[in-house]
Amino acid sequence: MKTIQASWILSFIVLGLLSGVLGGWIRLGFVAIPLGAAAAHHGLLMVGCFLGALISLERAMVMKNKYGLAVPLSSALSMFFLLGGWPILGAFLLLAASLGLVVLMYFQTLKVPEIYTYIIALGAAAWMLGNFAYIYSDFVPMATGWWMAFLLFTILGERMELNKFLPTPVWAKYVFYAGLAVFGLGLLLPFHQWGNTVLGAALLILSIWLVRFDMARFAAKKSGQFRYIGIGLLTGYFWLALNGWILGWMEGHSFYYDLYLHTFFLGFTFSMIWAHAPIIFPAVFRIKADVFHPVLWWGWGIFQISLAARVASSWAGWTSWRYFFGMVNGFSILALFLSMGLIVYFRWKVNASIITVDLAGKAKIIRSEEKMVSSK
Repeated sequence: MKTIQASWILSFIVLGLLSGVLGGWIRLGFVAIPLGAAAAHHGLLMVGCFLGALISLERAMVMKNKYGLAVPLSSALSMFFLLGGWPILGAFLLLAASLGLVVLMYFQTLKVPEIYTYIIALGAAAWMLGNFAYIYSDFVPMATGWWMAFLLFTILGERMELNKFLPTPVWAKYVFYAGLAVFGLGLLLPFHQWGNTVLGAALLILSIWLVRFDMARFAAKKSGQFRYIGIGLLTGYFWLALNGWILGWMEGHSFYYDLYLHTFFLGFTFSMIWAHAPIIFPAVFRIKADVFHPVLWWGWGIFQISLAARVASSWAGWTSWRYFFGMVNGFSILALFLSMGLIVYFRWKVNASIITVDLAGKAKIIRSEEKMVSSK
């Protein structure tokens, strides 16, 4: 499997992110680029064309399955149908992609029969159910809970995998499994009749558990990349706790839907992306380049501050400030991804040039030794 294939797919995923961010800006009131389809399908673009495609690409690369690359490609290409006026075809392409991810995770569970693999597989199934719920109802809120489960189970399954060597008490593991089970129960209950409260309680339990038992608390005390990852993870767990509180106990707020969506999909999910990027990106693309650089702290800080200000503005009902900080937050997302891409590119080029110089030097030594031998 060649890296160039994944790189081409990644370019479509980036387009999905750009269109999703643009759709979010338009929904806030930005009218300079009047692409109504991006606003109408903002959730599908962000969850399916970007996050779903990115996670599927990671899974396919980890499993070293070149046919599995069709899953993220299908997810990313659905963007063109969503934006081109064929949203049903785009939604069905996302459903096919999520079914493909379920198949990938089935084979992964056979290869690695561990509890964390099963949890990630449940996340893939939740994405499929969410896409089906959207097609069946043509109503995004019907799918939102399942999409949240997709990202929650995927992220927490990966956290379990990375924490498997930590000495976690047996009772704590059962609390973790119980939190996931309670969240699953909340999905099956009517949302406005205890369902949202059960979901919120589960997220509060899981966020407290992560702060206490995840490796983030150790990493945050170190320096450099480890501190960046640790603080990033702990910040994500804060957003998860806030999301649980909003989801369960702020239903009467006028911006309730906006608050619980963005504290989860932006606050929690993107905080996890920023924290995992230095580990995941080089491993996925099989390149020896360090993603972390201290400059990332600036972009990360702007993202967190602008998101907190946007959430506070929604909470207070300040629509003008909500628009302003929402725009800044979108720019910070794009800037962070661009920064990571430039860091990887230049460090990869430097490493490649070092290897080339090293090989050239070795070739000169070999040629000189050959001349010495032939002259004798």
